[in-house]
Amino acid sequence: MATDAPLRALDLYQRLTAPYDTIAKQRGAAGNFPLMIIPTQTEDTFAFIIHPIDIKRDVQRKYPFLGRVLSEGQISFFSRFWPPVYISEVTGITSASTGRSVRGWLLSVPYTPATMISLPPEEVYRKIVATGLKAEGLGARILGLGAFTSVVGDGGITVAQRLQLPVTTGDSYTITVAVQALREAGEMMGTPLHNATVAVVGATGAIGKTCAEILARDAGELILVGRREDALHAVKERCKGRAKVSISTRINAIYAADLVLTVTSAVHEIIEPQHLKPGAVVCDVARPRDVSRLVVAQRDDVLVIEGGMVEVPGAVDFGFNFGFPPGKAYACMAETIALALEGRYEDYTIGKDISAAQADEIGEIATRHGFKLAGFRSFEKPVSAQHIAEVRERASVSIKRWRPAY
Repeated sequence: MATDAPLRALDLYQRLTAPYDTIAKQRGAAGNFPLMIIPTQTEDTFAFIIHPIDIKRDVQRKYPFLGRVLSEGQISFFSRFWPPVYISEVTGITSASTGRSVRGWLLSVPYTPATMISLPPEEVYRKIVATGLKAEGLGARILGLGAFTSVVGDGGITVAQRLQLPVTTGDSYTITVAVQALREAGEMMGTPLHNATVAVVGATGAIGKTCAEILARDAGELILVGRREDALHAVKERCKGRAKVSISTRINAIYAADLVLTVTSAVHEIIEPQHLKPGAVVCDVARPRDVSRLVVAQRDDVLVIEGGMVEVPGAVDFGFNFGFPPGKAYACMAETIALALEGRYEDYTIGKDISAAQADEIGEIATRHGFKLAGFRSFEKPVSAQHIAEVRERASVSIKRWRPAY
């Protein structure tokens, strides 16, 4: 009987999702016709794509039975054949400056990051585009690509070309919020940006290189860390400001940093306890995370925060628990919503080259509509001011005796 559980779970999944897979069709005398729910001209709408990262946990958020009985390997295998998944309707978002409201939808591409990396890009594109077509059928007027759906291939360009509705990866606002979070956390740890040595890990990526460019305006020193030396030199040329800039292809280089912003596309952790000096602040923007859980377990003298949690204006109801407190969203999701509130229905952040000016612009738009940094979190737990003060105190003691392990 136990061996039948995965098959029964898959059958249940197909029956559970059938209403969502057929919602965009209506039967008429001549057969099946697409049903496009066209919003009125005054209605602002959006859709945002998510996908499982922590496989069993994230699947259980939507389908508790499936997440419980299927192994990670079974979920990864079956997900290649699952259609795009309707998650929820989002309501209650209201601009603080104009009073305009938007509604939206959360949809899921059922691939994990590892699956997206292992499959040919064209196959992943087809799944993302299919999800975008579902968003069009629901009436969305702009589509946001979350997490790895924004990383795969050309950063949303191909997806945008194949859809009628405009697309954004949300990376511009992710940049703005990550830099702000690092700056504010550094100040609370007694390390203001202008006095700090700052490291950007993944500095040659779409988000990393623009974060580096913005941080170079005010930082004391800036270390760019990446895999390719030639690409690092190109980013260094973009970093104009007061910071003294150096490059490295070794992760050990971040030991010199007071503040670390990490945003790679790795599918496994790359920052371990021995890489950080006492009192260091790490802002982890990457999904999956770049920072190992061992850092939190073994290093109570460093501060690890997640980049990108934003408070959304209005009495928002996401209709789904994606791991954040009520009313909070990822910065990439917030960019999509802010563009809808602004009425900017255009391809906004796509591709791998994001300008600092664009990050500054979306920051201004989001602030005007009432979006703001929503405190700090670390491994899905809130980080209080008291916790930060305790980390700072422990760091002041351990810095006297700590030595790197390499």
